[in-house]
Amino acid sequence: MISVSVRKLVKKFDTTIALECVDLSIDPGELFFLLGPSGCGKTTLLRTIAGFYIPDEGQIFFGDKDVTHQEPYKRNAGMVFQSYALWPHMTVTQNVSFGLEQRKLKKEGIKKKVLEALDAVGMQSYAERKPNQLSGGQQQRIALARALVIRPQCLLLDEPLSNLDAKLRLEMRMEIRRVCKEYNLTTIYVTHDQKEALSIADRIAILQEGKILQIGSPQDVYKRPQNSFVADFIGETNFITGTILRSKHRQVLIKTSLGNIQGVLPHNKTDAIEGSEVTLSVRPESFRIEKNASDNNSFEGTINESVYYGEIGQYNFSSGDINLKIFELNPQFLRELPEMKLYACVDAEDVVVLED
Repeated sequence: MISVSVRKLVKKFDTTIALECVDLSIDPGELFFLLGPSGCGKTTLLRTIAGFYIPDEGQIFFGDKDVTHQEPYKRNAGMVFQSYALWPHMTVTQNVSFGLEQRKLKKEGIKKKVLEALDAVGMQSYAERKPNQLSGGQQQRIALARALVIRPQCLLLDEPLSNLDAKLRLEMRMEIRRVCKEYNLTTIYVTHDQKEALSIADRIAILQEGKILQIGSPQDVYKRPQNSFVADFIGETNFITGTILRSKHRQVLIKTSLGNIQGVLPHNKTDAIEGSEVTLSVRPESFRIEKNASDNNSFEGTINESVYYGEIGQYNFSSGDINLKIFELNPQFLRELPEMKLYACVDAEDVVVLED
């Protein structure tokens, strides 16, 4: 295991700034995700950490060692590419052993390490097949074994599941996490798939236009987004604008067209300026639909549209001029008539006051 640190990293392509003063610290053994839309800089950051790009400014450390200008093969980082990048004319064994042969290891040592790597990903019985005899999921496992066999200090994965179908992606998510934790690997994983990141990451960095907007655990990033981009990119949300009426000890009261709403400031803020305009984020599943009003944060309205998805119901709830998207687990209100008065209720802890 090894820590990875990025300090004030800048990378330009001609006049385009791909990474702008990026700071990042990844703990030993951590499964760390770089998440963001296409073109945000996440793959550029991964390839710069791998050594395929040299930054224009800044430093990269593996532990205490500055590897900023070190060749990729000297960094001892295993890379798993989106396209698998397997040699089509080689067998599984030959593909996995290639990196060890380049390091001039003895044949007996290579054989043992290859068998261990194939066993780790459940592919020992496919050792003599060629890539075109394997499914997409099997090829992905071989690409992972090839990265593991060199005993890397750090494992780098560039959207490794994007070419798989939905069922295989679900299976491989937990398989990748199992292998990374079993090998105690410091892992940096690039994806644009929010569910992928939320389900297996230890921590997530959200990128936009070459900048890191927020770093935190999956729960922190989802439940307490710091700005509207993160709130909108991760899952779904309702944005409500308003004006702060009162603020004390992180507890705030906001005047909105929906009514007065009680909310909570981010953990890094203790107070807010009364009269300032803010945007609130409330996740659809945070609302509860009730037949009677609760004491706080209860808004009268009607369901004007509903969709049944089996385990959840999705509602379009109208309250005055505001339309709210609400999710209900084990839905109870699918048959309610549009004219029936109901209440959308939400706890203050689930009303997020955004920083922008």
